[in-house]
Amino acid sequence: MLTRNLLSVNVPCLRGFSSAAASFLRTGDTLKLSRIFTSEDVLEYSKVSHDSNPLHFDSESARNAGFEDRLVHGMLVAALFPKIISSHFPGAIYVSQSLHFRLPVYIGEEIVGEVEATNIREQKNRCLVKFKTACFKNGAIVIDGEAMAILPAPAVEQANTSA
Repeated sequence: MLTRNLLSVNVPCLRGFSSAAASFLRTGDTLKLSRIFTSEDVLEYSKVSHDSNPLHFDSESARNAGFEDRLVHGMLVAALFPKIISSHFPGAIYVSQSLHFRLPVYIGEEIVGEVEATNIREQKNRCLVKFKTACFKNGAIVIDGEAMAILPAPAVEQANTSA
């Protein structure tokens, strides 16, 4: 079973399918990425999304709402999933995502995003892949769900030659 971690944005073996191992998936394979979200990340995301909820910017508002401190936008945290997939499979098309927000994520916490291939189906020289998705902090699930992505032809070619 394959398990890979992305510890930084620039991982040379993952670009352009330069590694045979990076170009295909099998059911059960898991890909991971770790990230710490900063105040700047939250500010930049709010500019793009127009989500200026005070829970993300004002500690007192967050505490009054029952949280420990300012929150990271849930959708910003969930953006780890397409990042993980596209980092391993350039040209992948993200088709769908379901999400369940389980616990809050606070600025400065380390979050580990994980996608696990649960179903792979070949369609016209591409692979339609269903992923189980989850983000964790200190081992606890903060977000989970499922995603579907279409992986480009090299993923299919490699899978066919290894079968």
